[in-house]
Amino acid sequence: MAILKIARMGHPVLMTPAREVANPTAPEVHALINDMVDTMLDAPGVGLAAPQVHVPARIVVFHVPAGRGGEGEEGVPLTALINPKIEPLDDEKEDGVEGCLSLPEMAGTVSRYARIRYTATAPDGTMIEREAEGFHARVVQHECDHLDGILYPMRMTDLSTLGYAEEMAKGHQGTNDSAEAPDD
Repeated sequence: MAILKIARMGHPVLMTPAREVANPTAPEVHALINDMVDTMLDAPGVGLAAPQVHVPARIVVFHVPAGRGGEGEEGVPLTALINPKIEPLDDEKEDGVEGCLSLPEMAGTVSRYARIRYTATAPDGTMIEREAEGFHARVVQHECDHLDGILYPMRMTDLSTLGYAEEMAKGHQGTNDSAEAPDD
């Protein structure tokens, strides 16, 4: 296992759509997933996409600690998604503060679908199909955006809500957003 270097905003690997993974059960895919998990936990973050570690492949790892998205919200165990696809379940969107390991110390308000269905291949070759809402849905959408060369500031409609997470957590300028921002 290894801690990999995380690409930061501005690096070309983050701006290019990632390629499909031909063989999700290949040993090199499993090794990459293990290294991505180690890197995510070391950072620490709740999600990480392969392009963030300089690998242009459609692979995402994430976990959602219980209660992270709000009181009573269930957690999601460590999950690896290979070649994921997302489908919104309706048109409802929610604003939330997001952070990103590729934009260290920054956070901004992003509107995301409130409820989604996602499908992907698991590392053992089986199919994953889940419905998600709240923080779980936000994390999956954020990570899958990385696979398409999209960073969260590109989804922001009001750049005045982009700032240093530490300052935003203090509530400056009437902003009451807390440290609930997902650091992917």
